Amino acid sequence: MTDSKILSANIPTLYIVPTPIGNLSDITQRAVEVLTEVDLIAAEDTRHTGKLLSYFNIHTKTFALHDHNEQQKAQVLVEKILEGSSIALVSDAGTPLISDPGYHLVKKCRQAGVRVVPLPGACAVITALSASGLPSDRFCFEGFLPAKSKGRTDKLRQIEKSTATSIFYESTHRIQDALKDMLEVLGPDREVVLARELTKTFETIQGLPLSELIDWVGEDDNRKKGEMVLLIHGYREESSKEISDEAARTLAILAKELPLKKAAAITAELHQLKKNALYKWGLDNL
Repeated sequence: MTDSKILSANIPTLYIVPTPIGNLSDITQRAVEVLTEVDLIAAEDTRHTGKLLSYFNIHTKTFALHDHNEQQKAQVLVEKILEGSSIALVSDAGTPLISDPGYHLVKKCRQAGVRVVPLPGACAVITALSASGLPSDRFCFEGFLPAKSKGRTDKLRQIEKSTATSIFYESTHRIQDALKDMLEVLGPDREVVLARELTKTFETIQGLPLSELIDWVGEDDNRKKGEMVLLIHGYREESSKEISDEAARTLAILAKELPLKKAAAITAELHQLKKNALYKWGLDNL
C-alpha cells in the first residue's frame, strides 16, 4: 500500500466512500486517492464499480459485498482489517448505507474496535432536497416505497400528518402507481417534488400539487424514466374556507355529468373556493 497522508497514518481502516450518482466529475479527489491506496474495495457490484475504477485508472482489487451476502461476508472483511488491511466500501452510486448495503459491515467494524472513516460526497437524497424548494430544516428519508399498493398506502398513512418533509426513492416502472396512491392518501393539494436523473443529462426537478404532478408525469413518457426521488411537503392545516352545503350540492350535481376534476373547477369558480379542496371533498364524499 502506498505511503500517503490520505490514509489514516497507516492505521488499518474501513473507509466509507461515496461515488457519483451520475456525473463522474462529482467524485472527490480524496475519494479517488483513497480508492487508489487501500488494499481492497468492497463493492455492491464489482462489474459496475470496475467501470468507475477503470475510468479513473484505479487498479485496486474488489470484493463483492451486497444485500444477499453481506451478513456472511462482513466478518471476513473485519478480519482482514484486523490483520492490517485498509478497505474502502462503495455502493453502485451515492453514499453507502443510504438504501444501499454496508450497515452490517460498519456495525461489525465498530463492535470490533475497527476505525471507520466516512468521506463526504454524492447522495441523491440531499442533492434533491437542496434544490426542491421544500422546507429542509426537518426531513425524514424513508428509502424506497413498498412495491405493492397496500404497502405503499400503509406507509403513506404513517407520514400523512408528519410536518417534516418526507423523502422516498421510487423506480421508473412504479412512479405512476406511487403518485396515484399518494393522491388517494394525501389529497390533491399536497405539494410533491419529483427529482429524476440528478446530475445527468436529462436532470429534471418538478414540484406541483399532486393532482397536477400526476398530469405532468403522464404528458411525456420520458418523465417516467430514470432514477427518481420523491419529496413530499409536510402536513399543513387546511386554511381554505369550509365547503358549504350549497357548494357541496353544486359539486354533486355537476359530478353526475362531468369528471370530478372538471366539476370541482366549475364549483370553485361559482362559490369562490379552492378547486383542489373541492376535488378532495368529492373523492371523500361522492
